Amino acid sequence: MAEDKKNENQLNIELDESIADGTYANLAIINHSVSEFVVDFVNVMPGTPKSKVKSRIILTPQHAKRLAKALAENVSRFEKAHGEIKDYEQPPIPMSFGPAGQA
Repeated sequence: MAEDKKNENQLNIELDESIADGTYANLAIINHSVSEFVVDFVNVMPGTPKSKVKSRIILTPQHAKRLAKALAENVSRFEKAHGEIKDYEQPPIPMSFGPAGQA
């Protein structure tokens, strides 16, 4: 009986082969409204005047907060195992694409 409840609470997540390779991004642009956070992931290449959004994730405010907490916890664990992650200064990237985010 206890094992039935345990299996009931497990989430089965499938990772499709087309998604498994992932998409590289070195820039995340975040906009929000009262009801959602929109995170656009971009791969900006040096010397290229134009870049495209590679992936867009839309989250509720609650899930955005959980994601921020999970990222902070994982960065902390990574740094304990591998040392501090250096945050090198990057030149500002002009944000001149599309309209401002609204819902």
